[in-house]
Amino acid sequence: MKIFFLFFFLSLSSSNVVQVYSTGTGKKSKENPFTARASLIRYWNKQISNNLPKPPFLISKASPLNAIDLAKLTKLASQKSLSSNIESFCSLANLFCLLEDSSEPDAVGKRDQNANFAVYSSKSFAGYGTSRLGGVDSFKNYSDGLNTPNESFKKYSRGSNGHREEFTSYAKDANVATDNFTNYGTSATGGSGGFNNYQERVNVPNLQFTTYDSDGNNHKLSFTSYSSETNSGSESFASYGKNGNAVPAEFTSYGDNANTIGSSFTGYGELGNAPNNSFKAYGDSGNNPHNNFKSYDLAANAGTNSFSSYRDSANVGDDSFQSYARKSNSGKVNFANYGKSFNVGNDTFKEYGKGSTGSTSIGFKIYGLDRSFKDYAQKGVTFAGYTNPSSREIASSRSSGVSVNRWVEPGKFFRESMLKQGNVMVMPDIRDKMPKRSFLPRGILSKLPFSTSELPSLREIFRAPENSTMERVLINALAECERPPSKGETKRCVGSVEDMIDFATVVLGHNVAVRTTKNVEGSKQEIMLGKIKGINGGKVTKSVSCHQSLYPYLVYYCHSVPEVRVYDAEILDVKSKDKINYGVAVCHLDTSAWSPSHGAFVALGSSPGRIEVCHWIFQNDMTWTIAN
Repeated sequence: MKIFFLFFFLSLSSSNVVQVYSTGTGKKSKENPFTARASLIRYWNKQISNNLPKPPFLISKASPLNAIDLAKLTKLASQKSLSSNIESFCSLANLFCLLEDSSEPDAVGKRDQNANFAVYSSKSFAGYGTSRLGGVDSFKNYSDGLNTPNESFKKYSRGSNGHREEFTSYAKDANVATDNFTNYGTSATGGSGGFNNYQERVNVPNLQFTTYDSDGNNHKLSFTSYSSETNSGSESFASYGKNGNAVPAEFTSYGDNANTIGSSFTGYGELGNAPNNSFKAYGDSGNNPHNNFKSYDLAANAGTNSFSSYRDSANVGDDSFQSYARKSNSGKVNFANYGKSFNVGNDTFKEYGKGSTGSTSIGFKIYGLDRSFKDYAQKGVTFAGYTNPSSREIASSRSSGVSVNRWVEPGKFFRESMLKQGNVMVMPDIRDKMPKRSFLPRGILSKLPFSTSELPSLREIFRAPENSTMERVLINALAECERPPSKGETKRCVGSVEDMIDFATVVLGHNVAVRTTKNVEGSKQEIMLGKIKGINGGKVTKSVSCHQSLYPYLVYYCHSVPEVRVYDAEILDVKSKDKINYGVAVCHLDTSAWSPSHGAFVALGSSPGRIEVCHWIFQNDMTWTIAN
């Protein structure tokens, strides 16, 4: 079943003009005062004391609802009936909704010759490559940079012989990615499937590999640089390699530097003959990873599994190994440098190797702290060279603030000394990759739940089934909004411009101004700085920064932290010296409460409290300050 991505972006004028209605005489009357936009303009004039121009970039995010639709939807919200009118609600209010649709996407059927897919996106591959003899299909630059790629690979390369499938740079830099590989490589003989740079830097990945490579014969699978630097997503491998013969699977650089990623391996390698699986640099430097290995290599014969540099330098997390290599025959499992992290996670080994026969051997070397082993095999288990990281090692890794093998985009963080006219520096990718959405009017917003305790109601309203991508979107945003503030931080999530104004004026007073980087010119390239202006004369000041969260309607995470300086900066082309952009930078002077593994310290080579850290305000994010 296809996932239908329903979000509409209405092109709104940057002026303050609201809907004009007719008097019935053919003459146009005054602006309709009952639209959501008109209400916002009145609220702005009431709450903000200066006469500075209203910022077009923010006003344009107001709800596009006209007076009639606003009244209808407000009534439905009061009656808790929005779910039965969700299509109209999403369309009229300009929301981001993931609604199931019974229609199938454009399908690509069986092909008998090699195919090279470059700059290709959002297709359904059904029965593709079935019974292919030799040849290669290459997917390069597939769905890169799309907001919501949705691909389905069903019965792909089934029964092929010596056929290669190559996925290079697949769905890179996407926002919400939903990919489903079903009956992939079933009964394939020889050949290989390679995933390279797959789902890199995706915000919310939802990847499913179901009945993948079952009954295969020496069909090699490799995952290289898979879902690295992703945020709060999930990958599931079910019935992967079942009944396979000598199927090698390699996971290299899988989920590295990811945030709260969840991977589920269920029925993986079940009943396989001589499976060979290696996990290398898997989940390294991740934050709170969750990996679940269940019924993995069940009743396999002569299987080999190697975990090397698994979850190294990860921060907390939760891994579960249940019924792993159970009833296997002459298998071999090696854990080397597993989970040696500086903040202890929770790993459970249950029924591990239980009931195995033959010369099954399981070895643990350089394994992390606080592990639980239950119902473990009584023979063939060796803890030779098993070491826990010492308290000195833990303290050292915490104080250094640097996680090995981490990569941070150049220019994402920089020192305040870089903000000098004439300096050349790299600008990170400041493009807004979120779906285009609008705020909700307060009258509707106040009637919608917004807490994890009310998740069932939210699932009903937005038609978000359990374990769906939309449910994950809801959970991620709510969890961040409900997170306790850090030391010195004042925070609030807002779903209307009025709520944002209230928070900014409570912190800063009513004489405020809001700033953002003007456009995305200079993004991902070297830039030269022109004139620099320090807000409040370059002195330490108060500010409220607001960053987008992914949610059906527009939600911003707004917070105020102590001791910052804010700068306006001209952005120039390095060669021509022409002004191409006007940027806003925020410098945090007190970083003592930041995590030692924060990307800023990885990039700049220091630790909490020892340096200040600056960053640009990205497209459609903003910072409020007292007006000069």
